Amino acid sequence: MVGPDWPAAARPPGSACVVPHRVPVPPGGPLWSAACRAPGHQAGKKSLLVNNVFVVAAAILFGFSRRAGSFEMIMLGRLLVGVSAGVSMNVQPMYLGESAPKELRGAVAMTSAIFTALGVVMGQVVGLRELLGGPQAWPLLLASCLVPGLLQLASLPLLPESPRYLLIDCGDTEACLAALQRLRGPADVAGELAELEQERAACRDRRARRPWELFRERALRRQVASLVVLGSAMELCGNDTVYAYASGVFREAGIPEEKVQYAIIGTGSCELLTAFVSCVVIERLGRRVLLMGGYCLMTCWGSVFTVALYLQSSIPWMPYLAMSCIFAFILSFGIGPAGVTGILATELFDQTARPAAYMVSGALMWTMLFLEGLSHFIYVPFLGVCVCGAIYTGFFLPETKGKTFLEISEELHRLNFPRKSPGPTWRDPEVILSTEL
Repeated sequence: MVGPDWPAAARPPGSACVVPHRVPVPPGGPLWSAACRAPGHQAGKKSLLVNNVFVVAAAILFGFSRRAGSFEMIMLGRLLVGVSAGVSMNVQPMYLGESAPKELRGAVAMTSAIFTALGVVMGQVVGLRELLGGPQAWPLLLASCLVPGLLQLASLPLLPESPRYLLIDCGDTEACLAALQRLRGPADVAGELAELEQERAACRDRRARRPWELFRERALRRQVASLVVLGSAMELCGNDTVYAYASGVFREAGIPEEKVQYAIIGTGSCELLTAFVSCVVIERLGRRVLLMGGYCLMTCWGSVFTVALYLQSSIPWMPYLAMSCIFAFILSFGIGPAGVTGILATELFDQTARPAAYMVSGALMWTMLFLEGLSHFIYVPFLGVCVCGAIYTGFFLPETKGKTFLEISEELHRLNFPRKSPGPTWRDPEVILSTEL
């Protein structure tokens, strides 16, 4: 992206490009995803608010890097963007999941996947050579992250804090009720407040877990296994490699070089479309159906894609089949794994373990991105990951659609301790009739 007008003294020796078009792992992401809301359950809204300061600082570095002739400013900006991504991709779905009613919890939490896909599409569009992808305008392209950062800094103070955080962690019933009324409007919130009181009673006398404690506690065994298996499956399923292969496959299919950038926009649009569809149907079909269906379809299309890549040099129509598989694979990924996996940590863990679960999930997600490579047969291990993801979802992951957090915790307790009594429950106060008339 660095054009010929970039000062020669500012270029690393022997390099022609300082800023790659697609960097899958922003530096700082793994570290700060592991540090989000640690060690206690800090306020999600405040975390997101402070987090946008890093975005603004990164945009300033990007915007002035060319004038200063310093690629070090770009690398530092990438580090700050990684910090922001590591925090926001964990705190945002947790805040949305805790604030939404159980009937809409999946759909609300899925908006994170929608806006992630929207960001991909917008990046592809503004990165066109006719817009900000040229040699003169690329600093503005990198600095465009300033727009969402300023929007969040302006809008987040207007939003209430998570009702669960206010009641269970802070013990402030009045603030919790006020937050519920702001979020629900004129609807009656007495039933939901009673549900939060039950969850508060179940979490009483229990401190916030630390990440390493999740692996030692038997009561959380199935939850942690689900988080690790399905989180790894999402990152190692090969979707990012499909994006990397897309431009080469489009060229093999005969698309002119100057038109390839427009075809690539279709890949991001496919994921955005399926994210919208998944958001609409998640509360009707449930989480398990979307995950199993997505991984099974990805297994199918990934198998065909592997064969098409291997034979595209010998059979004339194979490049067209490979191009079709790219769109089909991305559509399958967006149906379930892209969005559903991100809300598992919210629904499978209670209030005391949820922040630590997101720390484990975020660190795992960014670490797995380092393990992806490129080859004609790269999809052979990825297909095994897809099969394992579908099998695990079918046999071990409980359905959470339409259930309260307490009901989910009780069901997981029964699964973790099949021969023992149910987990902690809440009971109404016992009424003693001392005098009978």
